[in-house]
Amino acid sequence: MGDLPLDTVLTLIGTLAAVIALVVAVVGPLWEFVLAGRKRLGYRVQMDTPVTGEIESRFPGVLTQLRPSADGASPDLKDISVVLVRIENAGITSIDIEDYTAPSQQIGLHLHFPQRRVIGMAVNELSDPSALADHLGRNSGIDVREDTGGHIGVIDLPKVPLRKDDHYKILAILQRSDGGGNYPDPVLRGGIKGGRIIETRAGTSRRLVAFTMSLVLVIGFLLVVIWREPSPPPLECASGKLTVIGSSAFGPVIQEAADQYRKRCTGAEFAFDFEGTEDGLDRLAEEGAGNSGLLAISDGAKGSGYPSLVHRPLALSLFTMIVHPDIGVRDLTVAQIQDLYRGKIGNWREVGGPDLPVLLVNRNPGSGSRNTFERGLLDGGQPDRPHISCTALKDTVITALAHCDVQVTADMHKAVAELRGAIGYVEFSEAIAAGLPTVAIDGVGAGRDAAVRRAYPFWGVEYAYSNGELPGDSLAASFLHFLTDQTGKEVLRSHGNAPCADLPDPGRCLPDR
Repeated sequence: MGDLPLDTVLTLIGTLAAVIALVVAVVGPLWEFVLAGRKRLGYRVQMDTPVTGEIESRFPGVLTQLRPSADGASPDLKDISVVLVRIENAGITSIDIEDYTAPSQQIGLHLHFPQRRVIGMAVNELSDPSALADHLGRNSGIDVREDTGGHIGVIDLPKVPLRKDDHYKILAILQRSDGGGNYPDPVLRGGIKGGRIIETRAGTSRRLVAFTMSLVLVIGFLLVVIWREPSPPPLECASGKLTVIGSSAFGPVIQEAADQYRKRCTGAEFAFDFEGTEDGLDRLAEEGAGNSGLLAISDGAKGSGYPSLVHRPLALSLFTMIVHPDIGVRDLTVAQIQDLYRGKIGNWREVGGPDLPVLLVNRNPGSGSRNTFERGLLDGGQPDRPHISCTALKDTVITALAHCDVQVTADMHKAVAELRGAIGYVEFSEAIAAGLPTVAIDGVGAGRDAAVRRAYPFWGVEYAYSNGELPGDSLAASFLHFLTDQTGKEVLRSHGNAPCADLPDPGRCLPDR
């Protein structure tokens, strides 16, 4: 290039730059609107307006009087806001029901309102009522719930087919549940095959401003209707009392699901006694005949015993090995785990850990977690060992391979955290909540997708058992339907479980798997 005149070199560089700019100018929009934007589901927050002050100015003192019940248990009506969200097909091709990536048969999107709970909602303005109404009706699965841990109000939206330029709107009345100052923006969660979900924006029209002012003027009337004449309970609600017993590993999941059910079905009352799978099945067999108010949760199938008990598969449940924080071992093979629990490895240095005797922590015989552990990883049972309480070892010096037993999941957490050299096993989400080190197996960490693919071996199936068939109008039947077909499935997923109904091969959840 040194032989070329300078002006020729500059001309070549300019020409190359122009060609690159032309390619970018052509390919960029082509990629955005034809390829990447081929399927785009858009959402637009058209209004997010605090209205508490407007109501007080027109109806002084009314918010302190509007309460859902006379006993004062319901929250004060303050920090009220109203949001209008437009859901639209913002791409160039139609979006079909099959294009939604959510595993649920009905629900495809989740509209999140951080720091707010949803106290009322309605579907508003269908672009084509004849085509969209059936997909957004009462039986569409559209529902309201709350992620109490994250202080997020959620509206679950069905899989609605949208042709080009189709849209519908969601009008929600919200109340602050956490934080202060301005509310975080609403967010639409979900996925579209071969496309994406985007937030679209547009200028505020005069018609929208007028609509906003009109809505502020009538919001007081809406609140009067909501609280003075409460809506009937959601369909399939049942009242009464239900006692749930059994698995301590799955207890936190069931309790959170029951909290969500109570928010929808205020006539339901729950009690819990999670003292282990075997104790739960024994009690159900002895006390449950003709009693639809008693359910037992089991980590795994009941086996050949308890002939009167009827199973309902709930979810693929994820388990993990846990170790004392000082051990430092974070990956073991299945063979190493087998050798540890069969007594062939007595010191952690044999598997890359410190010079420290191994302490095997087990759940008591009959525990569903222990059965899942032995069936999934040990390919059978363990050597017979005399029962030793882990509490009895707390103040002793362990100089060789040792073992101890615990009754429930919480005791397992405590023993492994406090006893040096300890190794045990628990339900995965409970290990994370307890802050205990988890151990990968054959290089694969505990994960729902890995368990569904069978790449991760330590999983079990959670079952609910009743003593005989349940009456269709019982609280137990309604709650089980909530767990397997409705919002309760989201609770199962939030704890790392895979609902049986959503598995590629649901037969995997059958007791004779």
